[in-house]
Amino acid sequence: MSGTISVLMITGMSGAGKTVAMQSLEDLGFFCVDNLPPALIPKFVDLVRQSSGSVRRVALACDLRGGALFQPFVDTVWALRQEPHLDVTVVFLDADDETLVRRFKETRRRHPLADGGRLLEAIQEERSALAEVRALADMVLDTSNWRPSRLKQELQNRFGGQTQTLPVHVISFGFKYGIPIDADLVFDVRFLPNPHYIESLRPYTGEDEPVYEYVMKWPATQEFIRRTEDLIDFLIPEFQKEGKSHLVIGVGCTGGKHRSVAIARHLAEHLRTRADVQLTHRDARREG
Repeated sequence: MSGTISVLMITGMSGAGKTVAMQSLEDLGFFCVDNLPPALIPKFVDLVRQSSGSVRRVALACDLRGGALFQPFVDTVWALRQEPHLDVTVVFLDADDETLVRRFKETRRRHPLADGGRLLEAIQEERSALAEVRALADMVLDTSNWRPSRLKQELQNRFGGQTQTLPVHVISFGFKYGIPIDADLVFDVRFLPNPHYIESLRPYTGEDEPVYEYVMKWPATQEFIRRTEDLIDFLIPEFQKEGKSHLVIGVGCTGGKHRSVAIARHLAEHLRTRADVQLTHRDARREG
């Protein structure tokens, strides 16, 4: 089979961020498998080769949770590095002892080597056991002073390829039917003049030009759009810095048929040059 398969192996100290790393890599399009015994990795790679190119990038998390099953890790890495058409990268996640102790106490999780002993002793034992693994790593990331968003951004910078745009879902809705439960931002446009009270416009929705033009012609509408677009343009890169994977914007009016549809349509068009936009009119056809 032609083409190179990228195999990214995530390992390191317990509590250093492997869970966050795997979630982040999955968002970047990697096929992720957690806690795979190293002895099974060559068989897994063979399965990937048989996928006819549908899987090109895989991320595997391996660590001391596997106990004795983790022991072949170093030999497995060296063997994979000798195989053609495999790009093998080992990332070792580390953190200082004080940080690891604090994280385990905050999450109240048991260290895999604790066995009833002191947490600090278990961390030091793990550090000693992983010394050879750390030495063969292609990169070591010290997450001691990192928030999860910083680790996610670091992995994006190193393995994300092209800069990804933030997926944004714009939803128009009617307050009388409830606010979308997954909305991150909600804008209430019930202050705008209502086409519902114009008999000739009532049968139409904000997708139809007569209603759209009616909603857009008011100075209050233009001022609202200007301020809202400025706010959203500011927030999108800030959300991306914090590692947000998607953004849901709700625009609501009374029935979700006229004003909210027109405004949501306009905002979606504005965002198409800077985000991956999906537009839904939840309640536009509910009446009439």
